[in-house]
Amino acid sequence: MREKIDALTQNLNRTIVGKTEAIRLVLVALLGGGHALLEDVPGVGKTLLAKSLARSVDGKFQRLQCTPDLLPTDITGTNIWNPKSGEFSFLPGPVFANVLLADEINRATPRTQSALLEVMEEHQVTVDGVSRPVPQPFFVIATQNPIEYQGTFPLPEAQMDRFMLSLSLGYPSADEELEMLQNLQHGIKVDDLQSCITLAEIAELRKLCSQVKVETSLQQYILELVRTTRQDEEITLGVSPRGTVALQKATQAVAFLLGRDYAIPDDVKMLAPHVLCHRLIPRGGRSARSVVERLLRSLPIP
Repeated sequence: MREKIDALTQNLNRTIVGKTEAIRLVLVALLGGGHALLEDVPGVGKTLLAKSLARSVDGKFQRLQCTPDLLPTDITGTNIWNPKSGEFSFLPGPVFANVLLADEINRATPRTQSALLEVMEEHQVTVDGVSRPVPQPFFVIATQNPIEYQGTFPLPEAQMDRFMLSLSLGYPSADEELEMLQNLQHGIKVDDLQSCITLAEIAELRKLCSQVKVETSLQQYILELVRTTRQDEEITLGVSPRGTVALQKATQAVAFLLGRDYAIPDDVKMLAPHVLCHRLIPRGGRSARSVVERLLRSLPIP
């Protein structure tokens, strides 16, 4: 399993230059059984990272380009009339995949965004009163541009809460950008990537991650951090219990990726901004990240 993780990481590094932490965070979401939200300006490699991951996994991949005219049934699927059989038959939507890329998710209308609520949490879709499970494992990686607001619809809190973590890639350094230019001539392309991990192996890795030991004192630290967000005077909306569970699962996954069968406080401190910031609403235009970092500094470490 360790060799599979290394192979998957190396595969992603072949197309994504200098984004080791971002790759690790996406793998944390994948192995932790959650979903990932990539928030950054255009052109920094959000879609490239998502497509590279999908190519590396030996499963079904679907891409959903979100636009204002996208309908909920364009995501979940719909029943269509079959004149030959004289009855309705179900036409599956793109959510019936193992890896779903929802590109520019905030360009879809709130009605369409809500079509992802059930499938992201319960791994099933309900159409005309019939619930249908999606393939397992099921992983959503969504992208959005937080700077541009024209023609976009901000994700509601319930939708944001479905993502285990959010991350930004940021601009590359001068050396990394030079390497990108050099790779255009002789580097590997996304379409050239070969799958290096099977669906069964991902399921096994998720099981191993869930077995990583989290001491009671560390669980209390996680709980105190989350509950503080609900009482802090600089926060309008605190983190939900789903966020508490997500932080522990992400902590187990990152500990496993780092080669340990136990979690430590540094794992929680590293992941807390990515797991909590998109779940809370700060007051007075404050930065969610600065608020979380202040809470981390104020709490005693077990």
